[in-house]
Amino acid sequence: MTQQVNRVVLAYSGGLDTSVILKWLKETYNCEVVTFTADLGQGEELEPARKKAELMGVKPEHIFIDDLREEFTRDYVFPMMRANALYEGTYLLGTSIARPLIAKRQIEIARQVGADAVSHGATGKGNDQVRFELGYYALQPDIKVIAPWREWDLTSRTKLIEYAEKHQIPVPKDKRGESPFSTDANLLHTSSEGKVLEDPWQEVPDYVYSRTVNPEDAPDAPEYITIDFEKGDGVALNGVGMSPATLLAALNDLGRKHGIGRLDLVENRFVGMKSRGMYETPGGTIYHAAHRGIEQITLDRGAAHLKDELAIRYAELIYNGFWFSPEREMLQSAIDYSQEKVAGTVRLKLYKGGVHVVGRKSPNTLYSEKVVTFEDDAGAYDQRDAAGFIKLNALRLRLLGRRDGR
Repeated sequence: MTQQVNRVVLAYSGGLDTSVILKWLKETYNCEVVTFTADLGQGEELEPARKKAELMGVKPEHIFIDDLREEFTRDYVFPMMRANALYEGTYLLGTSIARPLIAKRQIEIARQVGADAVSHGATGKGNDQVRFELGYYALQPDIKVIAPWREWDLTSRTKLIEYAEKHQIPVPKDKRGESPFSTDANLLHTSSEGKVLEDPWQEVPDYVYSRTVNPEDAPDAPEYITIDFEKGDGVALNGVGMSPATLLAALNDLGRKHGIGRLDLVENRFVGMKSRGMYETPGGTIYHAAHRGIEQITLDRGAAHLKDELAIRYAELIYNGFWFSPEREMLQSAIDYSQEKVAGTVRLKLYKGGVHVVGRKSPNTLYSEKVVTFEDDAGAYDQRDAAGFIKLNALRLRLLGRRDGR
C-alpha cells in the first residue's frame, strides 16, 4: 500500500525524466507537487522549467528556481578545494559536491511549504540516489523520500516517452532517438556517461566534449595568469578581486580556451560497480593546481603530508555522499586550520591542455633562499650537522644489516 503523502518537493530540471516524475507523483501518491530547480551554473536557461511546471499544473507559488552559484562555490567547492580532494587520485568531484546543496535546499523548501516528502530523479544504479538521500536524512531525519526509479515500471526510454505521450507531456525531439550519452553540468564541471562511453577501450568521441576545445586546436602560444589566495581561498585573478563564483567562471573560460581539464575515468561507484565517465573541469583543474602551488611554500612538511593523507578520506566522504557527516566536519576543521597562513600569489602557464605552476610567492613563505642556496649560505646551515642526522636514521638499518649478514 502506498504511504499517504500530502505534498512533495521534487528536484526538477524540466527535462523528460523529471517531468514524467512530476506527473507520476501526482498519479501514484495523489499529492501536491512543489518543484525546485537549482541554478548551479550549468549554463542552461531555467525559465522554461518554470513554464513547463505551470503547464503541468504546479501552482506558481510552488515553483522554486534559485540562483545558488555563489553559495555553491563559496560553501561547497572552495572548502573541498582547500582539501585538494581527488577521488581515486584524479576526479575533482564536480557532480558529488553539488548534491548536498540541492538536498539542503529541498529540505528548506519542504519546511517552508509544509511538505512531508521529497523526491529526486536519480536512478537505482548510481551514486546520486545515495548522495541525495543521505543529505535528506541528515537534515530531516523523518522525511519521506520518494525515489521513482526504484518504484515504477518505466524501465526504458521508450516507456518514458510512451508515458509522456499518454499524459500530454511535451517530449523534445532530441529525446525521441536513443541518447548517445547522458550529461550533468554545473559551474565546476560537466560529466558524461553511458552509451557511446560504455566501452572503456574506445576513445571518447570529440563531440562528447562541451566545455573545452580540443587541446590540439588550442592556441599555439601559452598564456600566463596569476591567482591570489587568502586563507586557502582564491580571491583574485590577474590582480582583479573576484567573488568565488565569478573567479571560477573566469577560470572556466580560460580552461575552455586552452583545452584544460579533460578526464577519461573508470571509477568505482559507491553502490559497487565500475563505471566509465568523461569529466570536464576546466576552471577547477587550474584552481586545484594553483592551490597546491601556494601550499608548497606556506605549509610545513608535516602539515602538508598529513593533509595529503586526510584528502583521500575526505574525497571518499564527498563521493559517497557524507557531506553532512560528523567525520567530514571534523576533517574540514583540521583542513581549514591548516589554511590560516595559505596566502599569496601563484603564476601559472596555460598551454594546450596543460596547466603548470611556474611561480609562487607569499608573505607567509617557509621557503628560504638563504638556507637552500648552493652558494655560500653565510652560516645559515651547517652541513656537518647532516652526518649525525644520517647516522641516527641509519642505526636500525645497520643493526638489521649486521644481524642478517648483509
